[in-house]
Formats: sequence, C-alpha cells, structure tokens
Amino acid sequence: MTKKRDVSATVFVNPVPLVLVTVADRRGRHSIITVGWAGGMCADPPYVGIAVRLDRFSHDIICESREYAINLPTRDMLEVVDYCGSVSARERDKFADTGLHREAATRLQWASLIRECPVNLECRVEDILSLGQHDFFVGRVVATRAHSDWLGERGRICPLPREYLAYSSGEYLGIEAPLGRRGKIFRPRA
Repeated sequence: MTKKRDVSATVFVNPVPLVLVTVADRRGRHSIITVGWAGGMCADPPYVGIAVRLDRFSHDIICESREYAINLPTRDMLEVVDYCGSVSARERDKFADTGLHREAATRLQWASLIRECPVNLECRVEDILSLGQHDFFVGRVVATRAHSDWLGERGRICPLPREYLAYSSGEYLGIEAPLGRRGKIFRPRA
C-alpha cells in the first residue's frame, strides 16, 4: 500500500463541474462568467451555490441584483467556456463576442439565460458567505428550464454524460460514461 504524505492544505475536491453564470445589473450591463466552484446544496427546497472572486466584474453585479442564472454548457461550447473565464466583461461584451443568445428568464428580474445551454437554473441569492478572496453565493433555484432531449423518465433532467464539462488544476475535462446507478453497485460479501 502506498504511504500518504502531508501536503499543503488544499481544496482539491476535483474535478468540478463548469458552468456559465449570467448576471445583469439595473443599468442593463450583462455578463457571463465561467465558474468552476458551483454545486448543489439541497434538493428540497432546491439550492445551488457559486463561489466568485471579489475582484470579478460579475461579483458586484450579483451583490447588487441578488440573482444569477446557472447555465450548463456542453462539450462543444468549450471554446466559449474558456473565453468567458479568461476575459473580463469590464472591457468586452461576452454575448456579442461569443455569439451566444440571451433568453429571457421566467422568474428573474435582471439576469438572462443562455439559449445554447441545455439546462438553465434561475437563482435568487439568499445568503452570501465571505470566504477570503471569494464570496459564496447561496442561491435558491426559483425556476429550471431544460431542453426536451435532456429529460428522462418522469421529466427529470438526465443529460448525456459525454456532454458534461469539468475542470481540475487548470485542465478542462470531459466525463465519458456512466459507471452505475445509485444503490445498485455495492454487493455485500457472502
């Protein structure tokens, strides 16, 4: 068995999903930011959270508007995902630069959705946790939209794993295949 060694404290819980977060302020400025630190927090009621650096343009917009939309990109959107995570909306109009289309949210006042993303989660900020160089925005999901081909049994979102994008230590990753269904893998020893 390989021995473990102590290493510097780290947040290595990787890979993490990549999402495109859309925000808008009261002046009509829209932004798209690529976020790797996003995740579900509770299913009932539905909450998802995102961590955003304090110096990001979108950070102040979220603090002001108290809302954001999480848009799940697909693998064929990797170039857009990389661009939106590398360029600031302070200088560029990311919707115009990428050719992505804004779609009206159903329950948010300011933020729009990305039409090209197969799943959109509309979130209202209910809490903000200050965590050093990031703030963690706790968002209650107030509406969800999904392309019909991403819906499985009973209308639940059931994406094709090969479409997911993930991120780990500066590298983009894909998820290739399902490994099994919850509750069906473990077999007790006889």
